[in-house]
Amino acid sequence: MPRLRSMLGTLPAYVPGRTVPGAIKLASNETPYPPLPHVLDRIADAARGVNRYPDNHASALTDALAAKFGVAAGQIAVGCGSVSLCTQLVQAVADADDEIVYAWRSFEAYPIIAAVSGASSVQVPLRDHVQDLDAMVASINAKTRLIIVCNPNNPTGTVVRRDELVAFLRRVPEDVVVALDEAYREFVTDPDVPDGLGLLDAHPNLVVLRTFSKAYGLAGLRVGYAVAGDPAVAAALRQTQVPFAVSTIAQEAALASLEPEAETQLMARVADVVAERGRVYRALVEMGYEVPPSEANFVWLPLGGATAEWAAACEQRGVIVRAFAGQGARVTIGSVDENDRFLAAARALA
Repeated sequence: MPRLRSMLGTLPAYVPGRTVPGAIKLASNETPYPPLPHVLDRIADAARGVNRYPDNHASALTDALAAKFGVAAGQIAVGCGSVSLCTQLVQAVADADDEIVYAWRSFEAYPIIAAVSGASSVQVPLRDHVQDLDAMVASINAKTRLIIVCNPNNPTGTVVRRDELVAFLRRVPEDVVVALDEAYREFVTDPDVPDGLGLLDAHPNLVVLRTFSKAYGLAGLRVGYAVAGDPAVAAALRQTQVPFAVSTIAQEAALASLEPEAETQLMARVADVVAERGRVYRALVEMGYEVPPSEANFVWLPLGGATAEWAAACEQRGVIVRAFAGQGARVTIGSVDENDRFLAAARALA
C-alpha cells in the first residue's frame, strides 16, 4: 500500500456549495450574472489557441494590473485564483512548525492551506462577528510567519476599518507577512474600509490578494492576483506557482474585463448586487433574524445549533445556502427573483 502523509487523516475537507437540480444555489458567493458579451467573445477567441501553453508569466495581464493600480509590474503576481496565491504565499514564507495566524471563523481554505504546508494554524476567535485584530497581534511569537486578514471577512461579511487596520499593521513585526484577502473588495461601500493597495507603501510586509471570481464573474476560469508592498514577496509567489497555472482563456477574459467600458458595466452590476444586499438584510432583520451588516455579496445568519436544520429546511423549499454546522449560514446575494425565493423561505422559517 502506498505510504501517504499521516496529516491527511486529520486534514479538514473543503466543502463547496452544493448544486441541487431544480433549486437555486446561494451557497458559493457567485455572481448571478454571466461574463459580459465581449468577454465571452474573447474567451471563444482564446479557446482556439489552447493547443499552445499559456504565457507562464501572464505578462499582458500583469502589465494591465500594474497600469490600473499605479504600481510596478514586479509587485504583481497573477495566479489561479486568490486561494491559490494564498497557498503559494504560505509555501513561500512558512516552514514546518511555523505558525499562520488568522481569524476564525474565516475562509475555510485557510486551515487546509496551513496544514498541507506543515505549518500550524493559530485561529483567533471573532469578536461580535468581526476579526479581533488586537488578539491577533497578541498571538504573534517567534514562530509567526504570516497573518491573514480577510476583509470583508468570509463568511460573516463584516469588516475591519481604517484606523484599526492601520494600528494593527504598525504593531506587526516587519518580518511577519500580512496577507489582506480582499476577494470581495468591489462590494465594499463603507468609505471607512480602506483599499489595501493604499497601504502598501507604508507597509512593505503587506500583500493584497484579489480575484476575478466574484465581481467580475469569472469563477470558473480561476484567475486572481496579488499586489505586494515588497517586490520580493511577489517574486516568491511566482517561484511557488505551478507552471502554466493560469490558462490563456483566463488571462484573456481578465484582460477583457479590465477594459474601461467593461469595468463600467461590471461595476453597475456590482451596484445592483449591493442594492439587493441591503434589501435582503433589511428584510431579514424585520423578520427577527440576527444579521451583522455585510460589505460583501452575501449575508451571515449566526443561527448556532439551529443552523443545519434551518439550512435543510431552506433546501426543502428549493434554496441552497451554505451551512456551517453549529455556527451559522451564509447566503449569497443572487438575482431579484432568487432573493425573493430565499426571503420567502426565511420568512416561513423565522
